[in-house]
Amino acid sequence: MSVMRVGIRNIVIGLGLLALVGCSLATYRTHGYIPVEEDLQQITVGVDTRASVEETIGAPTTSGFFDKGAYYYVQSRMRHFAYQKPTVVERQVLAISFDDAGVVRNIERFSLEDGRVVPISRRVTDSSIVDVNLLRQLLSKIGQFSADNMLN
Repeated sequence: MSVMRVGIRNIVIGLGLLALVGCSLATYRTHGYIPVEEDLQQITVGVDTRASVEETIGAPTTSGFFDKGAYYYVQSRMRHFAYQKPTVVERQVLAISFDDAGVVRNIERFSLEDGRVVPISRRVTDSSIVDVNLLRQLLSKIGQFSADNMLN
């Protein structure tokens, strides 16, 4: 019996150590899309148009508003470590600008080394629920049920 207890204790300790090691390793995730260099070589400045660019390398991540719709392809590599906030370790931006006729004018690449980190924000629709999470909503309904409502 004591051999069995020692075995169970060793298994529990092993699983605990495995969990600690799992939390101490960073994971990396890549978000977005940057076309490969071979595909970019197929685009000719002064010849290709918006349509041919989309056909060759795909739709952009976003397009510009003020600079007549330049195409931006953005790729970020994020480092996730345990419970900490993810950090950007690499970001690449490929900018393809067009002239007034929609013909490729310039192709540029930017990275974190080229300047400051530009946070990419997402617009979120504001809801009428203020600081109320799902658990609080569920708990607030306890005691508000009646048998009459259940039978109908």
